[in-house]
Amino acid sequence: MTLKNKNIISVAFTGGGTGGHIYPGLAVANELLRMASEDGRQVRIYWIGNSSGMDRKIVETSTDSLGRRSADVFYGIPSGKLRRYISFKNFIDLFKIFGGLIASFFIFLKIKPAVLFSKGGFVSVPPCMTAKLLGIPVYTHESDFTPGLATRINSRAAKHILLSYKETAEYLNAAGRAKALITGNPVRPSFYSANAEKGFQFLCLHRTSVNKPILLVIGGSLGARQINELVHENLEWLCSRFFVVHQTGIKNAEEAAVKNMTENIASSYKPYPFIYSEMPDVIAAADIVLSRAGANSIWECAVLGKPLVLVPLCGSGTRGDQEDNAKYFEKAGAAVVLAREDASSEKLRDVLQNLQDAEVRGKYASASAALAAGRRPAEKIADLIYNETTGGSK
Repeated sequence: MTLKNKNIISVAFTGGGTGGHIYPGLAVANELLRMASEDGRQVRIYWIGNSSGMDRKIVETSTDSLGRRSADVFYGIPSGKLRRYISFKNFIDLFKIFGGLIASFFIFLKIKPAVLFSKGGFVSVPPCMTAKLLGIPVYTHESDFTPGLATRINSRAAKHILLSYKETAEYLNAAGRAKALITGNPVRPSFYSANAEKGFQFLCLHRTSVNKPILLVIGGSLGARQINELVHENLEWLCSRFFVVHQTGIKNAEEAAVKNMTENIASSYKPYPFIYSEMPDVIAAADIVLSRAGANSIWECAVLGKPLVLVPLCGSGTRGDQEDNAKYFEKAGAAVVLAREDASSEKLRDVLQNLQDAEVRGKYASASAALAAGRRPAEKIADLIYNETTGGSK
């Protein structure tokens, strides 16, 4: 299935449904572009994602540090959701999954990739199964502490299962553990080159004029109602002790708006529906980050060595992956976790009162940075894929 010209490498990527299944893969794609360029070779990257949703826009607008497109072509395929519960939609989605298998088969016949890299999400299952059938090596990556259903299925087709945490291997069967490699979680290059001064400029602040720690609140692109409510319940208290930068989420922007601001809040509170490309610089400028515990966001903060206060998504609507991620960071001394009944105003104030102390923040910051120390995960993974495509020769 590989291209005959050894100077041209064809690599397929799959994953989607959320940015969390796309951005880490794009970080790997950019590293592949760099490696091939330095080696005098050309890499053609093809992305297989959802035929509907955000996947296409994210992939097609992504570029590397030199302005090159991260992927040459985006292919959209039907994507059926994998549910662990009984639902009539499971029957309907069987046809979508079958459609994804057929589409993947013809895509692979056309592009003839040397390897398939999967970043997960339901859309990744048909390409991984099809690649196995066609003899294309599959590398699948899991960002979370515990493997999701898509990863468990894809692991059957995988040559290697790439993990962010070594403890995750314990959740795999014996065959899976034999194929597991610990690489860490890929983080976009922009976080490694983030500039705090640019973050201050974006926030229209001067470092010398801010006499309080900066608390950055992140709830994801759509926001997190629970975190937004915690912030608003305590906004006067927070603004008397911190300069609060709050990404409310596009979905919740209107209801998160503060009416009748006091002078204290008006001078120390900056809400944003969503912070786009400036986010790495804004995190770099922050002293503390209050966030959900999605794998990508917490590792991005770790790259920048930030103390974390994590409010993981809990309950019946989640498989518990955020709680597991949060506990890992808490055990490492990089975060304080406010989960379930602990996600209260009283607990939040206690934690942040403690983190007002610069020495305390420094200990958490050091532990956070230590988690992301060493070679970049995206580079490790790109190296594995590159060696697969070239037979280990550069």
